[in-house]
Amino acid sequence: MTKKTLLLVDGSSYLYRAFHAMPDLRAVPGDPTSPATGAIRGMINMMTSLRREQPADFAACIFDAPGKTFRDDWYPDYKAHRSPMPDDLRSQIEPIHEVVRALGWPVLVVPGVEADDVIGTLAVVAAAQGIEVIVSSGDKDLSQLVDEHITIIDTMNGKRRDVAGVTAEFGVPPSLMVDYQTLVGDTVDNVPGVAKVGPKTAAKWLMEYGSLDRLLERAHEIKGVAGENLRNALDWLPQGRRLVTIRTDCDLAAHIAGLPALDAMAFTEQQADALRAFYEKYGFKGLVRTLEAAAVVDAAVLASPTPKPRARPGNEPGLFDDPEDIIADEEARVAQATSLRYDTILTWEQLAPWLARLDAAELVAVDTETTSLNEVVAEIVGVSFSVEPGEAAYVPLAHDYPDAPAQLPRDEVLARLKPWLENPSRKKLGQHIKYDRHVFANHGIEVQGYAHDTMLQSYVLEVHKPHGLASLAERHLGRSGVNYEDLCGKGASQIPFSQVDIGKASHYACEDSDQTLDVHNTLWPQLQADAKLRFIYELEIASSEALYRIERNGVLIDAPILAKQSGELGARILQLEAEAHELAGQPFNLGSPKQIGEIFFTKLGLPVVKKTATGAPSTDEEVLEKLAEDYPLPAKILEHRGLSKLKGTYTDKLAQLANPRTGRVHTHYAQAVAVTGRLSSNDPNLQNIPIRTAEGRRVREAFVAPAGRVIASADYSQIELRIMAHISGDPALLHAFKEGLDVHRATAAEVFGVAVDQVSSEQRRYAKVINFGLIYGMSAFGLARNLGIDNTAAKNYIARYFERYPGVKHYMDETRLSAKSKGYVETVFGRRLYLPEINSPNGPRRGGAERAAINAPMQGTAADLIKLSMVEVQRVLDAERRGTLMIMQVHDELVFEVPEAEIEWVRMEIPRIMAGVADLQVPLLAEVGFGANWDQAH
Repeated sequence: MTKKTLLLVDGSSYLYRAFHAMPDLRAVPGDPTSPATGAIRGMINMMTSLRREQPADFAACIFDAPGKTFRDDWYPDYKAHRSPMPDDLRSQIEPIHEVVRALGWPVLVVPGVEADDVIGTLAVVAAAQGIEVIVSSGDKDLSQLVDEHITIIDTMNGKRRDVAGVTAEFGVPPSLMVDYQTLVGDTVDNVPGVAKVGPKTAAKWLMEYGSLDRLLERAHEIKGVAGENLRNALDWLPQGRRLVTIRTDCDLAAHIAGLPALDAMAFTEQQADALRAFYEKYGFKGLVRTLEAAAVVDAAVLASPTPKPRARPGNEPGLFDDPEDIIADEEARVAQATSLRYDTILTWEQLAPWLARLDAAELVAVDTETTSLNEVVAEIVGVSFSVEPGEAAYVPLAHDYPDAPAQLPRDEVLARLKPWLENPSRKKLGQHIKYDRHVFANHGIEVQGYAHDTMLQSYVLEVHKPHGLASLAERHLGRSGVNYEDLCGKGASQIPFSQVDIGKASHYACEDSDQTLDVHNTLWPQLQADAKLRFIYELEIASSEALYRIERNGVLIDAPILAKQSGELGARILQLEAEAHELAGQPFNLGSPKQIGEIFFTKLGLPVVKKTATGAPSTDEEVLEKLAEDYPLPAKILEHRGLSKLKGTYTDKLAQLANPRTGRVHTHYAQAVAVTGRLSSNDPNLQNIPIRTAEGRRVREAFVAPAGRVIASADYSQIELRIMAHISGDPALLHAFKEGLDVHRATAAEVFGVAVDQVSSEQRRYAKVINFGLIYGMSAFGLARNLGIDNTAAKNYIARYFERYPGVKHYMDETRLSAKSKGYVETVFGRRLYLPEINSPNGPRRGGAERAAINAPMQGTAADLIKLSMVEVQRVLDAERRGTLMIMQVHDELVFEVPEAEIEWVRMEIPRIMAGVADLQVPLLAEVGFGANWDQAH
């Protein structure tokens, strides 16, 4: 006889996870005053998935009740340091209870009793009846409940805590977890343990002595500081153990009818009418469509008791499932309702009609399955297409597991696809099209006609949200799909996609293309309806093409120069280490905060600048920089850290990242990361090479041009200040730029009340800090610290600045108000920059959002301008068939590899093109330099 199962959900754990996973969904998208719905949406996803994936006879979702519990009576400081629940989460709790019930889950909220204790009591009651208990929670404290009948699962990371799992994770069996938690303490709940006793020591003691009680009996034997701390805690530990122990004997009879029988905790059917009304109320359009689709299937089943068998999505053609199995499977039912038709193409006869469909379609979603995430080396394993919603095909080309079915030859299939792929009049769609463009190029295909990218559509419409396909499908369609890790596994045990069963791979790949087309049909109308956002989207699509060219070109690296620099840096690092040891009067590890702290504050008596969260004196970067102003040892350590990072990140590794055949480094530019629109460079990061030190600048000497060519660097001059002048319309700033004045000298003249030709170098330096500082929202305190002056003087400088530049003050005030009203700010060109914390009750978060509201339009406009330049420069290079290659984009700078015969053309035309991409109230100025390497070109 099969054992029955009880599924208990730690609802309080779930709702916090849901809140942080989807932090700023609103009932009315983009309206910060609209009710928050992110946690609600996340809970629906999580509870629906859990019910589908974890069958059970009985179930309950348990939430903490508001107010105090019995532990607060035992210990008034219990959870005293825990931050109050965010208001946006608090407002979602009642709706969450409502929708979880409508989804068919029994909901329990017991006043005065924590959710953990309710879970503990129910688990023990059920286990005593021979019922298997599954607890779904991310809370490790529940591990003390685990035994042969009770298991904890953490669906967020796939972790399973059975007896073996708990023992492996914590080093003690579940029977010792209360003792373990007593020793370690619980900082979240403000329950002290034994000072400086961590998980390893606690586990070691318990496994050696057998239990906490036996350990305490022999506490006098424990040596060292740990033993002393243990003895000091003897009076507290009984109370600590009482607080961390989950109760399993709570009186729940008033809340669950019929206990100890669990009949009242049986799953119920979903309340379709209640769910539809709820989803409509909170703007979950995709979930409404899913409900309607499921209703279509239910109606069809009722009307036809013996429905005709049909192919189940993901299976090869000709393989059928029993209709009752399809009906029982919720995911397949929804798929059937939306008429999914996924084909696996294994023969030329199957491919031929799809080639015709591709050629006739107005728009085709294309996706590749590959051997690597590194687009420069990735090879195609298979290709999928979708031409209509719910219709897709997968062509497996390189699955190589044992007994894999025969597949069409990759080179021949790609040769047949190449004319269509390279035809610019045949419009294509993808999710992250730049990656697929590289993959096809690795096989000799230069794809033309990419018209849309769902990742970039999301990036333009909702920059502050995740842009992965799974997130987009969940958020906009209410659709979930197969996870890559479900197919391939995780970590060291992950298999390559080529070894995934073709039937499963086909469903996964078809689903990707189908969902991409489905998401596009939802997002594209929103972009079409807003001319400014459509302009930004078209800019991103064009930028993607230009970035593909930049990444493909790569930049030549001089490996011997880097090796020489690494050797010199290594020698200097050793010298600094010796000098630091001499200053300290003893050897120590320059990378150990603990040893540095002991030398600084115990031995040398240096002043404590600030403390860590544990109360120890801090030795972080900020502290070292402050102490370095007066003491030589911190300065040596700072220099040592900087050079070690430079060596480890760049001079040692750049050459290793170069293509061994060409000697070129091919960075990856991530478009959909920075909320301001700026690009992110990775593997290697070419934007973070430190240039404030001579050693850092020298790294750029290794970026070289081949024989017969030179490096050119073109960048905008004072671009963000020019944008500030344009946006604010301040007459004095506009005048300075229109007349070609030194804007920092002009600002100094205004702030210090002197003639422009009388401004000293020190006054100009102050003015430069003020100009850039105010752009970034710098406070008087920040300005005072930066300039080394007192706060009063800094406040006076800022006040005088705003007196002279009232347009800037007006812009800042109006921008803050507008941001609070709309929830976002805009660049000059219409890019939206969302500020989720702009109305936060948390002062520091709100202040940060207000500073971002001032700066983001300038950073974002600068990002738009460099993208406009990049696109236009590439267009001109192509139109004139120039040999000049664009090889890097770094902030406001474009870097080129230029044939010697084109130097004069680049000198004259590139600055002209860059200055002409936009018509602002002030002139744009771009300057270009040349050299044998990147450093010389500056």
